[in-house]
Amino acid sequence: MSKPNPIELQKYLSGVDYPAQRDDLVRAAEKNGADSDTLDIVRGLPDRTYEGPSGVSKEIGG
Repeated sequence: MSKPNPIELQKYLSGVDYPAQRDDLVRAAEKNGADSDTLDIVRGLPDRTYEGPSGVSKEIGG
């Protein structure tokens, strides 16, 4: 499973009001048509509060 590039990831997460929980991110990705690999990655994020898009990208990027 490849990691989405940060620009593509933020496209799938558009409309999220931060701070946001993992479930908010999953709903946004589903709504915005994320592919199954990206959805799996977002679903696999730790269940915590994310303060902004950079925090999400950092978590996914390792």
